[in-house]
Amino acid sequence: MTAILFILGLILLLGGAELLVRGASKLAAALGLSPLVIGLTIVAFGTSSPEFSVSLKTVLSGQADVAAGNVIGSNIFNILFILGLSAFITPLNVQEKLVRYDVPFMIVLSGLVWLFSYNLVVGRFEGLFLFSLLIFYIILLIYFGRKKKNVSNGFEVSVDGGINKMSFKDLFRDLAFIAVGLTMLIYGSGWFVDGAITAARILGVSELIIGLTIVAAGTSLPEVFTSVIAAFRGERDIAVGNVVGSNVFNLLGVLGFTAFMLPDGLNISSSLFYFDLPVMGVVALFCLPIFITEKIIDRKEGAFLLILYVVYVVVLYLLNG
Repeated sequence: MTAILFILGLILLLGGAELLVRGASKLAAALGLSPLVIGLTIVAFGTSSPEFSVSLKTVLSGQADVAAGNVIGSNIFNILFILGLSAFITPLNVQEKLVRYDVPFMIVLSGLVWLFSYNLVVGRFEGLFLFSLLIFYIILLIYFGRKKKNVSNGFEVSVDGGINKMSFKDLFRDLAFIAVGLTMLIYGSGWFVDGAITAARILGVSELIIGLTIVAAGTSLPEVFTSVIAAFRGERDIAVGNVVGSNVFNLLGVLGFTAFMLPDGLNISSSLFYFDLPVMGVVALFCLPIFITEKIIDRKEGAFLLILYVVYVVVLYLLNG
């Protein structure tokens, strides 16, 4: 039965990623937003919804290690594995906006969460502050990411100097693609995670390791398939924006809201504070030189990121095995 769920999950992930990328790229034009902004918001937050639901569920069931490890592990996985795999498949162009604003913001957030965790807990007030930053971030993204838009019998949008017309019927279709795609991604990753956790517990793997690796990778499967499909389809802004936006949402939305929901805040284990959180910060900081180099993430850099993820997992198991 577990094997059947794995196969069905894989089919849903592939189909969901295809629908999501197709709908999101067209929606970008319809709303007068750049594909990068769509990748940083709708796609990134949508594909991060499994992290949100899993973290909230595990916290409410008393498994704080899994919840915190899920967020931190997902951010490490997103950059090293997803970005690495996407760049290895096809070199990714990096927009100046990412280098100037979004990546530095992600780096600052990683350091901020580490500082908040100095007493091994992210308190309710700190969680509320992080979640408030998410709302502010979204407003700024949309405000500065708008293109010129006029309405006349539907949508008439300026894109790269040209004019594209989109009817309300087309807009509804693309929104449906996104909604169905996200639903397929969430269910597909959910089946994978449930099976993986069951197998890991049978093998005696600790809750923290499960959260940092299996759950983190499993809940990041929507990002994996979405970024890879986007890279294949030539929507490289969506591929890169999905990773950066997902990391921002994980820290502000998932971790922030989860900490705010708990009366005593979200507990952070000492191993997370002294090892995994610093690794997350270094990995985020590592993005700058890679992104800046000719504004392209090439195949060699993608392979290097993948190798770094393998090294991280090996060290993780050696330290906690």
